[in-house]
Amino acid sequence: MNPEPTPAGQPDVLVVGGGIGGLSTAYALSRQGLRVRVLEQAPEYGEVGAGLQIAPNCTRILAEYGLLDEATSLGVVPENMVMRDALDARELTRLDLRDLERRYGFPYMVIHRSDLHGIFLRACERAGVELLNNQVVVGYENVEGGARVLLQDGRTESAPLVVAADGLHSVARRALIGDEVVNSSYVAYRAAVPIEQVKDNGIAEDDVTVYVGPGCHFVQYALRGGEMFNQVAVFESPKALAGQEDWGTPDELDAAFEGTCDTVRKGIPLMWRDRWWRMFDREPVETWVHGRIALLGDAAHPPLQYMAQGAIMAIEDGWVLARHYARLAGAAPSLADPDWDGALAAYEAVRVEHCRRVQTTARAWGELWHLDGEARLRRNAIMRARDARDYSFTDWVYGPTALTPAEEPEMFTPIPLSSATVEQPVA
Repeated sequence: MNPEPTPAGQPDVLVVGGGIGGLSTAYALSRQGLRVRVLEQAPEYGEVGAGLQIAPNCTRILAEYGLLDEATSLGVVPENMVMRDALDARELTRLDLRDLERRYGFPYMVIHRSDLHGIFLRACERAGVELLNNQVVVGYENVEGGARVLLQDGRTESAPLVVAADGLHSVARRALIGDEVVNSSYVAYRAAVPIEQVKDNGIAEDDVTVYVGPGCHFVQYALRGGEMFNQVAVFESPKALAGQEDWGTPDELDAAFEGTCDTVRKGIPLMWRDRWWRMFDREPVETWVHGRIALLGDAAHPPLQYMAQGAIMAIEDGWVLARHYARLAGAAPSLADPDWDGALAAYEAVRVEHCRRVQTTARAWGELWHLDGEARLRRNAIMRARDARDYSFTDWVYGPTALTPAEEPEMFTPIPLSSATVEQPVA
């Protein structure tokens, strides 16, 4: 597929943002023969953070891109996902991830965020994507035949399509929609340490383990072939609820997990204490495409992290956009001007609803994890009653990524807490 040449020096697509969403989209579009330029504001390409969970709806795309073997060589394919009560450590429910792979055809894996970013960075370099640094974009506008961005140094860059993959605090989102981020009052602490440091802490090296507790949860899994161990501690900040600016501090971390089980409490001292991640999302919006400017990834649909689908949704966005471009270009190969408007309309038509579902479900999932009192006991009873082979809660998200609204699977049916029978303690 060879599009007609764009004016000298002008790419077919400008991607603003060199994170996982931006690079994966640049790679997806470059595979269709498009000339793609990525504008990243940082001095160099890289990612901060620790582990990512990559479900089958994403490993399927990595396999199509020819990147799955590299990803699995750098990550870990765990055996189970196990949920436990953070107070008493009792198992609540589990997913057999090998059986999950048989069901969906692709593995559930975990990988260091910087490793996945590096995979896409190297793929973009091999594909000839133009990767520019120190490019601070401060404005967006539509122009005849495309769109352009204004940079902080006064220059402009233009292309037939501009993809704004500029994250939670997106300049494009602010300019085009103007809404505010939503503060959940929760904060995440992370740490990735040599596994030798935690071997005596009662960990499960071959599983993803999630401990859910009142106003907090704790996640553990191995990384980098089992050489490292990733931990994430999330809790509701009393300071945030009180409206204080200095919230999510290490003293709050220690207090939040004071009453948890031994394995969790042993992990808390290992958390990085010089940085923490306040958890924000945004209300879902219906319009991501504004002329030839398209929002993508967290700029379009930043979720809370409870479903571990944030990076995945961004990768899916780029895959869907590229597939619709290819479909329309293939249907009319003689067109000198690619049907970007048709591709963007098809992208928006399917991705808005799916990502709205993930965003709203992530919020509900977070509420469920953090219950206290009798509600916690009812949740535990429902989870313990779940059949380990029941995939009604994952089919809608782990199956093949929909390309049209008709392909989007039905949502699961929630189980009301009131349906649970809780054993009362003997007087």
